[in-house]
Formats: sequence, structure tokens, C-alpha cells
Amino acid sequence: MDQVSLGERELDVMMVLWTAGPGTVAEVKERLPAALAYNTVLTILRNLEAKALVDHEAEGRLFRYFPVVSQEAVKGSAVSRLVAKFFGGSPVSVVAHLLENDALSADELKALHAHLNGRLAGSEKKDQ
Repeated sequence: MDQVSLGERELDVMMVLWTAGPGTVAEVKERLPAALAYNTVLTILRNLEAKALVDHEAEGRLFRYFPVVSQEAVKGSAVSRLVAKFFGGSPVSVVAHLLENDALSADELKALHAHLNGRLAGSEKKDQ
């Protein structure tokens, strides 16, 4: 997937579609965490459709919008963009930043350690 750039409100709308499923403009508007005007939600959905992130089906006079990309695909694109822009493309720099700024609890550090050990063990098996 190409690099996708989503604004905060666009991401809110996508989260509604991913978690609650397809919806009309009014249904999406109801489920949003922020109170937005109907026309604002419609504009956001149209912008997302122009970016090929959502599509719609006609239901009489209403359109039911649904995501055409997975949350994982958008998450991967967003993380890649963050790493490229803020950390010079280095995932190691991201982890170092989290470690140096006390952003992780002891439990999170243990989980990260276990994950890294698992990845290292998998890499060592591939190298043999």
C-alpha cells in the first residue's frame, strides 16, 4: 500500500467503519467521538473515497460507506511514515526513543524483551 496520510477526523471515521462496520453518513456521525456536522462527515467520507480508502453502496437514496483497506494496512503505512519522518528510517531509533523517555512501564518492557527474544530466536534459526 502507498503511504497514506490521514488527518485526525479521517482516522476517527475510519475507526468507526473498522469497528462498527459499514454505515450511512448519519450512522457514522452518531458513532464519532466528536460532534461533527452531517456535511462535515459527508465531506470526510468523500475525501476517504477519493483516497480509495472507502467505497459505498447505494441503498435507495442513501449511501452505505465501508472500508476497502484494512486497519493493519493503514497502521503499517502510518508507522512507516512516522519512522521515516521523525527517526531517519530507523526502527531502532524509535525503540531507543521509547526507552530513553520512560514511555514504557516495567510490564511493557518485559513484553518488549520477550518479543525481541522471540524475534532473535527466529532470526538465528533462519541463519543456520
